[in-house]
Amino acid sequence: MGDVDREGADSRRRARGELESGVLATLWAADGSLTAAQVNERLPGDLAYTTVLTILSRLLDKGLVTRTKAGRGYAFTPARDEATHTAGQMRSLLEHGSDREAVLSRFVDELSADDERLLQRLLGEQREQ
Repeated sequence: MGDVDREGADSRRRARGELESGVLATLWAADGSLTAAQVNERLPGDLAYTTVLTILSRLLDKGLVTRTKAGRGYAFTPARDEATHTAGQMRSLLEHGSDREAVLSRFVDELSADDERLLQRLLGEQREQ
């Protein structure tokens, strides 16, 4: 019976990465900097304010957000735009894989026709530079 209770609690919890991604997405969607309270208001669910502060602190430590003084607290801004952040994650995954060619091959194999054309165009533009 104890296992059932633990499983229920685990299913209600979100992984740290998921929470960090949600906070970053909220900041990217904003027109400017947001305070922790503003981030908390815009996030789905019912996270505690202190949880949002902890997530923002971790993102700050990782260099993913910057902060500026805003009244008695701070306002947070993403350090990089979403495209730059995602490209960095993709590059990191590729660099840590054991077989780059296989990873790239599978990635390309799974692209939609539109994405494949876009990738070919972008690669062509890079070669021209």
